[in-house]
Amino acid sequence: MSYKNLLVHLDDSKHCSARVAAALDLAARCDAHLVGLYLHSEPVIPGYVSVQIPPEVREMQRKVRAEQAETVIAAFEEAARLAGVSSIETRSETGYAEDAPDLLALHGRYADLLLIGQHDPDDEHSPPRSVVEHVLLGCGRPCIVIPYIGAPAGFGQRVLLAWDSSREAARAVSDSLPLLERAKSVSVVAVNPKSGIGGHGEEPGADIALSLARHGVKAEAQHIVAPDLDVADTLLSKAADADSDLLVMGAYGHSRLREVMLGGATQSILEQMTVPVLMSH
Repeated sequence: MSYKNLLVHLDDSKHCSARVAAALDLAARCDAHLVGLYLHSEPVIPGYVSVQIPPEVREMQRKVRAEQAETVIAAFEEAARLAGVSSIETRSETGYAEDAPDLLALHGRYADLLLIGQHDPDDEHSPPRSVVEHVLLGCGRPCIVIPYIGAPAGFGQRVLLAWDSSREAARAVSDSLPLLERAKSVSVVAVNPKSGIGGHGEEPGADIALSLARHGVKAEAQHIVAPDLDVADTLLSKAADADSDLLVMGAYGHSRLREVMLGGATQSILEQMTVPVLMSH
C-alpha cells in the first residue's frame, strides 16, 4: 500500500519552498505523482468601486497576478527537477478569497494525500488557519500539515500516533498506513484514556497496536494519565521527548464550534505544531 497521488498547496508565502521540499521528498519515497496547485485570491471589491477602476489598471493587476503564479510554479518545477522527481503536474486557479478553501478541497479529493501549510501569523501571504480547517473538515482526504519552520528530510521515520479510540483517530490510522509501514518506530499514545463503552479497553492502545502488527507495523503502546495537563501540550511534549518527526491524529473529534469557543486538541496543535502532522476527519 502506498500513496500514488499527492497534492501540495503552492502560495506566495515565504514557507512555500519548505512545503514543496517536503512534498517532493514524500513523492520520491512513494514513487507518487505530485500535483502543485497554486491558488490566487481575487480581492472582493464592491461594484460601485469596481466600475471606477480604469481598464488599464485592471489589466495591470491581471498581469501581476499571472506573473506571481508563473514565478511560484516555475520554482516548484525547478525544485522537482533538482530533486529528480519527474512525475509532476501544475495547476493554477483564481477565485475570490472565500472560495480558496473550497477550490483546494475540490482538487484534493482526487489525491490520496494533501500537503498544506501551517498558518504563520508573521507572514501576510501565509494561508489563514481557516483554510486548513476547512480542507480538513471538507476534503474527505488526509492532510499533512507542514509547520512553517519546515519538515525534516525523510520525515515519518519516528511516528507518534495519538489514539483516543474515536472515529477520527481510526481514520487517521488507516490513512497513515503507507507511512506507518515504512517507519522505523511507531509509538501509540493515549492521553487520559476513558474506560467503558466507546473507550479504550482494559489496556489503552493495545488493541490498535495489535491491529497495526497485522500490517507489519511494530507499535509500542503507552498511556498517559494527567487530567490537569492539556492534551495538545502533552502530545507535543511527548513528540519532542521521543524525537518524533511525524504526529498522526484525528482532527476535530468535537464540533468545530466547540473547538473555536472552548479550544481543543486540533486547534492547539495547528497553532503550536513543531513537526509535520497527518490529520484525518
